[in-house]
Amino acid sequence: MAVGNAKTLTKLIVVTIGMFGFGFALVPFYYKICEVTGINSGAEQSLAKNTQVDTSRWVTLEFDANINEALPWRFKPEVRSLRVHPGQLVQVEYEVVNTSDAPIVGQAVPSYGPARAAAFFKKIECFCFTPQTLAAGESRRMPVLFLLDPAMDRDVHTVTLSYTFFNIGTKAQTMGLQKGPPHG
Repeated sequence: MAVGNAKTLTKLIVVTIGMFGFGFALVPFYYKICEVTGINSGAEQSLAKNTQVDTSRWVTLEFDANINEALPWRFKPEVRSLRVHPGQLVQVEYEVVNTSDAPIVGQAVPSYGPARAAAFFKKIECFCFTPQTLAAGESRRMPVLFLLDPAMDRDVHTVTLSYTFFNIGTKAQTMGLQKGPPHG
């Protein structure tokens, strides 16, 4: 019986090694098939080009940052202006610093100039979507990823994106105090 078990074990080991070898051989075989058929061409594959970019015109974007007086933060855009084509994906960053000795929760509220440009300003990622908590003395860079819809009126040549940060921690605490204790 020991000889039979040894033969079975040997066959099992050979099959296992064969399976691993076959698995490793599949990778270059897969790439060769993809190269021949043009499917998923690996390193040569590029991101799909955004055909919605209107390269026939430029729009100047201006960036502005404001702080409500109740918020001890410094807030500024990393760039003040930028020229883009409508439909072009753009990312800019703002820097914010909590200058106080306590953590504070702030919320950014955007505004646009001209106001009619707001409907064409498509944000994909923005710090304004959620409240921001900054620890005492904390500094942070916050991105905004967006594009201007190419359908925007052709007579708009400059768009201003302005954010104002408000202290919502104090507002939330004040609102809680105004409600008073629950009645029972």
